[in-house]
Amino acid sequence: MTAGENSVQNKKSIADLAPLEAVLFDIDGTLCDSDPLHHYAFREMLQEIGFNNGVPIDEEFFVKNIAGKHSHDMAVIFFPDDIPKGLKFVEDKEAMFRRLASENLPPIKGLYKLTKWIEDRGLKRAAVTNAPKPNAELMISKLGLKDFFDVVIIGSDCERPKPYPDPYLKALEVLKVSKNHTFVCEDSVSGIRAGVAAGMPVVGLTTRNPKNLLMEADPTILIKDYEDPKLWAALEEVDQKVGSSKTSA
Repeated sequence: MTAGENSVQNKKSIADLAPLEAVLFDIDGTLCDSDPLHHYAFREMLQEIGFNNGVPIDEEFFVKNIAGKHSHDMAVIFFPDDIPKGLKFVEDKEAMFRRLASENLPPIKGLYKLTKWIEDRGLKRAAVTNAPKPNAELMISKLGLKDFFDVVIIGSDCERPKPYPDPYLKALEVLKVSKNHTFVCEDSVSGIRAGVAAGMPVVGLTTRNPKNLLMEADPTILIKDYEDPKLWAALEEVDQKVGSSKTSA
């Protein structure tokens, strides 16, 4: 067993949160498999400007430098000497992404099974993202989740975006719930770190990012998608704890 695996096993489990009050979700790569669209848009546009001597960026570069990052951080990578130009580039890329996403945006497998579980138990829920607001609104709408979320927290509306805890702390505040009864679903190192820093257990999804990379951010559990038996075993434990506490009461 690696040190990383050992630390995950020693962390607070999802079942320890019972009774659950809320579930917080990232959007890109967590609600939908959108990273291939982002990768494609960046690859095409970066080639046009001759980035990396015109050699297309590969998935490793995308995961290391782009996935889960805030617009300003990406602008610094591509145009370190001209941040306004970098921000405009990222803005244009996001417009390209929205055109692609409006045509095809597959949900993460098992997503609607989990959203039904959450609704059936009357839990509060928020989407918490570093994505620009137009992207967030488009993806939530395309996935049919406009009425599902109580609130959408945008990283740029907070003092500091992910990987800082601010967006998740703001979600807790707006929903009026405790971090001791809330968990986070995330797919990137940046996002997992933000949830952990906010004091909550994080369910990490291996949608596109390598497991070993995600483990460095210290998630509570790692799952392939929302049909993963590990997730449902944890949620069943939550239900059992709530049931036994009601019985003893």
